[in-house]
Amino acid sequence: MKKTLPNKTPLAVLIPLLISSHSFSAVAKEAVENVSALEVIEVTAQKRVQNLQEVPIAVSAISGNAIAEGAIKDMFDLQASVPSLTISDSQSSTKPMFAIRGVGTSSQNSGLESSVGMYVDGVYRSRQSSMINNFVDVDVVEVLRGPQGTLFGKNTPSGAIQIRNIAPSHDEDDGFFEMTLGNYGLTNFSFAKSLSAIEDVLAFRATAFTSQRDGYISDVNLGKDVISNRDRFGGRIQALYTPNNDISVRIIADYAEIDENCCASFASVSNTQASDVAGKFGTDALLRQPPFNATIVTPGQFSDPTVAINFLPQSQLKDSGISAQVDWDINDELTIVSITASRNFDTFDNADTDMTNVDLLSRRDEIEQSSFSQELRFDYSNDKLNATGGLFYFTQDLVSELEITVGSDFNHFALQGVLGGSLNSLLQGIDQVSAMTGGMLPPSATAINVASYSANATQDHKSWAVFGQFDYQLTEELIITAGLRYTDEEKEMLNTFPYSYANGNTQPTDITSTGNPAYPATIVPGSLLYAAAAAQQALQALGSGNLIPGTPAFMQAASALTPFQKEGWLAQSIAPISALKADINESLSDDQITGTIKLSWQANSDSLLYASYGTGYKSGGTNTEKIALGLDPLFDAETSKAFELGIKQDFPEINLRINAAVHRTVTEDFQASSFIGTGFTLQNAGDLSATGIEIESLWIPVQGTKINLAYAYTDVTYDEFNQGPCWSITPWHTGEVDPGQVYLANGAPAPYCDRADDKPFGQPKVSGSLSIQQELMLNENFYAYAKLSYDYMGSMYTESANDPISKVDSVGKLNAQLVFNFENYDTHVILWGRNITDEDAQGPLSYAAVMQTGKLLSFYSEPATYGITVKTRF
Repeated sequence: MKKTLPNKTPLAVLIPLLISSHSFSAVAKEAVENVSALEVIEVTAQKRVQNLQEVPIAVSAISGNAIAEGAIKDMFDLQASVPSLTISDSQSSTKPMFAIRGVGTSSQNSGLESSVGMYVDGVYRSRQSSMINNFVDVDVVEVLRGPQGTLFGKNTPSGAIQIRNIAPSHDEDDGFFEMTLGNYGLTNFSFAKSLSAIEDVLAFRATAFTSQRDGYISDVNLGKDVISNRDRFGGRIQALYTPNNDISVRIIADYAEIDENCCASFASVSNTQASDVAGKFGTDALLRQPPFNATIVTPGQFSDPTVAINFLPQSQLKDSGISAQVDWDINDELTIVSITASRNFDTFDNADTDMTNVDLLSRRDEIEQSSFSQELRFDYSNDKLNATGGLFYFTQDLVSELEITVGSDFNHFALQGVLGGSLNSLLQGIDQVSAMTGGMLPPSATAINVASYSANATQDHKSWAVFGQFDYQLTEELIITAGLRYTDEEKEMLNTFPYSYANGNTQPTDITSTGNPAYPATIVPGSLLYAAAAAQQALQALGSGNLIPGTPAFMQAASALTPFQKEGWLAQSIAPISALKADINESLSDDQITGTIKLSWQANSDSLLYASYGTGYKSGGTNTEKIALGLDPLFDAETSKAFELGIKQDFPEINLRINAAVHRTVTEDFQASSFIGTGFTLQNAGDLSATGIEIESLWIPVQGTKINLAYAYTDVTYDEFNQGPCWSITPWHTGEVDPGQVYLANGAPAPYCDRADDKPFGQPKVSGSLSIQQELMLNENFYAYAKLSYDYMGSMYTESANDPISKVDSVGKLNAQLVFNFENYDTHVILWGRNITDEDAQGPLSYAAVMQTGKLLSFYSEPATYGITVKTRF
């Protein structure tokens, strides 16, 4: 229930944000007639209803109508409208990364919590992937920038995103049916309708949607436009019970599925031949030849995105839950709110890891997660004081199963591609000695067997918190805000790493490392080079004819060949994914105090100045991936401290609004996820600093014309990252040494580099959007407007080591909408297009190809899309 806030004066806001989805036609007409009148938008950024212009937080709010009319289908499209928000998908539809102000979290590792808190209808969503489905029947999306560790709690060190869906009503005319048709075979259908079962007491609302679209990436063998398709559906049923004016109960049950062929990366940089080193050829040159006969696609083929892989990638997601919110107005000043929720979230992903049409490696991921949350909150308000406090409890059970399968072509690829044929003569020599002895000595064995290697994890997580925050009006103009939250967390984690050989054999562990020929100190017993040297010396002795079979000298020499006569002798040393590893059974216990303090000065009804300090917290955990030996499988909690100065200013005499914020955030023990050529490694990188400015403005220069600007400058840098990933593409092509290379005591290069002063991947310094909208009232029953928007993303590094070759140029995309509203028919028609100039661009993520040194894999961004949407209300 809404309360009238004391001393609140209506201020300005973008009109599409105010158009209620319940009465589009009437409000649209009024909006045109009174377009010069700036309006008010209400947000719940401080867990109570407030005027956006009076909230001392950098908040962006996008209404359901603005989402629909802008053809914003999901969170990926929304980011262009919000300063400092970046969202990227990666190797799967189910593994997005959300970042605010340059700090975010990859979903590749299920042991990692989010840096951006996710909330839908007041319920905390612990998995980022649960936020990526279609926007349907949405009231408003709020993006809160900066740490929100007081009222929203854990896992909000960068900010929070709230989605509020339309609640049931007793309005008989609040239903709609919407249909969208577009290129790439796009067909979207959605529906919502409320039912008043008992007038003013009990109402229900049903919402449903389905979305299908062909892919925009083709495969040379698997078909055209078969990858990066859309296949989604879902629904929501709500009940709203209001037995009197003081109590309301809202129950929501929802279910959604995704079943898509996503995603596929392409070679933005090939390793067929080194660019600056003559006569140096890589794995692409090898794979073109027999016995592989692979199809190698030309790098950077944007006009007709095409890949060549073994099978279509699979991305499946099931997300469901039920929640109950009870609001009880004890009196005019005090309200008690209870939100109880239970959720289930399952994903399945299967992908060709090497991204070639040779049977090398594939990866299967399955995650099953269930959670329960309970928030009990009180909201108190009088003439000078607003206070919110309460308790929060959360439990989560997580099961993660990761399986890497070694394919039938990998053995030959490992010997000729990864090792470059360096052991060919040794293995041939062993085979010759075996023949000479009539088989008394075994021949060389298969280096890598067809096998599967798993990393399975279970996690039991319990968390509770107590929190409170108040606003106190010191004077008519000055308000102080302060709050604290105490969070206690416990995690029980078990990681196991089983493996299975197709032939049932066990994996040998004679050879556990490789050794570096440039640094003799690394060639020690247990290394591949040490074993190879010993075996080569033994071959010379055995081939001389001076050793008599069966004698001690003969058997001693023969024993040096033994490591290479065992099935799978290379598996333990070639990569972390195939190395045997002990189980991990750990318990983590942590507690944190987070808080905020703000000072707000409202000189008049059109102006707000504020200064704030806030802290955030993200819990620690364990790597669920199989990481390299020597790296800590545990990682600590991540914390943030942020200072912010902001202004929210209206100039009603010229119909102008400007909201701006300057911020400085320091993130300590930043949890960085880096791809190192064989898998993702998660660790505490150290400190990360972000400094920036954000501007949002609305100007109505003349009646019927609106100009919106969203701009962000964010400079985010690692202050410390001692064991970060290393360049691998540029050194292979040019011979240039990574300036961050770290060297061990024996002089050998460490498998990690110092990435201090580098930047997180996928985070541009400059981003923004500019839109111009012209509205027309053609007659009393016909309203229309045209809108153009330009989205800009600055240059950025797309690879976690900031390899220079991974830096991409800035890109701008033009979008257009033409909206017609037919009031007599309660219908509007939208002609829309996104990226209408079809700008060629790769996505914000790239990575070094698995065991294909010198090759950079990247992702295509979505091409031009266009279509027509028809929405009718009933």
